[in-house]
Amino acid sequence: MICEHFGECGACVAYEDGYEAQLENKIKLNKERFAHIYADDFYVAASVQQNYRSRSEFKIWHLGDDIHYAMNHIDKKGVVLIKECPQVNEHILKLMPKLLQAIKDHEIGFKLFGADFLSSGSGEVVVSLLYHRKLDEAWQETATKISNELGVYIIGRSRKQKLTVGQDYITESLSINGEVYKSKHIENSFTQPNASVNEKMITWSLKQLEGVEGDLLELYCGAGNFTIPFAKQFDKVLATEISKSSINAAKANMLLNDVNNIEFVRMSVEEFVQALDGFREFRRMKEIDIGSYDISTIFVDPPRSGMDEESCKFSARYEHILYISCNPETLVRDLEILSLTHEVIEMAVFDQFPYTHHLEMGVKLMKKA
Repeated sequence: MICEHFGECGACVAYEDGYEAQLENKIKLNKERFAHIYADDFYVAASVQQNYRSRSEFKIWHLGDDIHYAMNHIDKKGVVLIKECPQVNEHILKLMPKLLQAIKDHEIGFKLFGADFLSSGSGEVVVSLLYHRKLDEAWQETATKISNELGVYIIGRSRKQKLTVGQDYITESLSINGEVYKSKHIENSFTQPNASVNEKMITWSLKQLEGVEGDLLELYCGAGNFTIPFAKQFDKVLATEISKSSINAAKANMLLNDVNNIEFVRMSVEEFVQALDGFREFRRMKEIDIGSYDISTIFVDPPRSGMDEESCKFSARYEHILYISCNPETLVRDLEILSLTHEVIEMAVFDQFPYTHHLEMGVKLMKKA
């Protein structure tokens, strides 16, 4: 990727010697980190080298009467003014200058401080404009004009306020093993930012559980990114997630893909374990017949903090564990617990975030004899 802001913009901190070198450095670091647990080679899912982000956030910086896109400086002192960002996909890249000009022309830049972009691979885009002022009907009328001119959806956000022009989601399509899966991605909620690596991540995950029978338990299911493809491979899936909006999106995505063998439960992992072990009763579990499930496999995709010790011990009850991690530092901590009862069979790295030190990882574990 060629970018005039390398060395200044804080969005990319690992850029010297090119993409292949920074990816190799990540792999080397994590081979050393996990050497005491896993000695074989990693499966490596590299990213395309530019236009890989379908979700991105920019500051709006005011200089006199003019406005600019901006990112934090790499040394965290001040900002870097940018005209374009080669990280973002082609649809966002083309939209950025047009949107900025429209904001200037229609004079809705007053107290605007941020612009967040969410795009599908087919070109649907939702733009969230963030303000330090209350938005009114006049703003919505003007935003509607811009929406029609540019063919995008626009969300206006200020403190305790959200105004929607069009809709607040895009529909993404992923190709997994020859099948197309559709998902509604809602503005201001978590989605995987790198669609091509996400496809590789789901495909690898499915391969790890080929031939595994029975039902699947999933913790931290989000909006069903993994859940729905897994449902084609298991008899039934029971999936938990604490976020109400994510659960609602997951249920909508299940219907969107004509899947009917998933039960979603909105509760934390701690609550779910208490319900499963009979320590507490929850109305949210009232309609679910836990006894009808034949679960020998658990899939977990926790936040950056990883799983706590009790969640690891709970997961260790199951014969097969598949763990997707967005933080190798907490993953190695959790694997030190899980490897007491399970053997690490396969490991993978997924480079969702090129030119940064961040890396997603996948681990397949099987209970020791």
